[in-house]
Amino acid sequence: MNAHDLTDTFSKFPLFSALQQPDLTLLGKMAEYRIVPKHSFIYLADEPSNYICLLVNGAVKIGIFSPDGREIIKSIQHPQSMFGELGLTGEHRRAEFAATMNREVEYYLVKVDDFKVLLQQNFELAQAVMLYLGERLRKAERQWESLILKDVRTRIVEFLKESAGERGRQVGYETLVKHGLTQQDIANLVGASRQTVTAILNELKKSNLIHFNRNTILIRDMDKLN
Repeated sequence: MNAHDLTDTFSKFPLFSALQQPDLTLLGKMAEYRIVPKHSFIYLADEPSNYICLLVNGAVKIGIFSPDGREIIKSIQHPQSMFGELGLTGEHRRAEFAATMNREVEYYLVKVDDFKVLLQQNFELAQAVMLYLGERLRKAERQWESLILKDVRTRIVEFLKESAGERGRQVGYETLVKHGLTQQDIANLVGASRQTVTAILNELKKSNLIHFNRNTILIRDMDKLN
């Protein structure tokens, strides 16, 4: 990819909306292209946290493994997002893993030390990153509160609504969400068994609140989904 195409790619990231052409060009010079096959790890917990990742294509799950080996998904990252960013906050070794899902992933790697130079040169970018990290923390807090305080059905409904709000496409009164998640992935996100997730999704489908297949969920009416 030439320099013009690369700066155009980065200009589409909400995080970099305040960057002018010279800074986008500098970011492009720092970035290293990577492509990872589906169902593969990008990094593992306890690896050095010395680079950030800028996601261009595909979806990435961020998570941990419980002591008994169960996968717990903390978030799903989609194109035009940053992940692996905790090295910017002083993390020396990864506390989480990042893995591709049902398709290959394209992303750019930027060394933490290089990115910090860009932050020092651009106050608006530093502010945007601070807000991004704050929202990441708030989302994690909401997720853990949900796991503690809410039942599984409520957590699944909230996941559906959040997905619709972030990536849904309005089709009349209905909202179409392309997700690419397995029901096991959803279970790992909401802290439930796959069987429970399947039963609740089927109950919502039977009530004509949603329709779903392997790659999409159609929410019939957001106001009625509760």
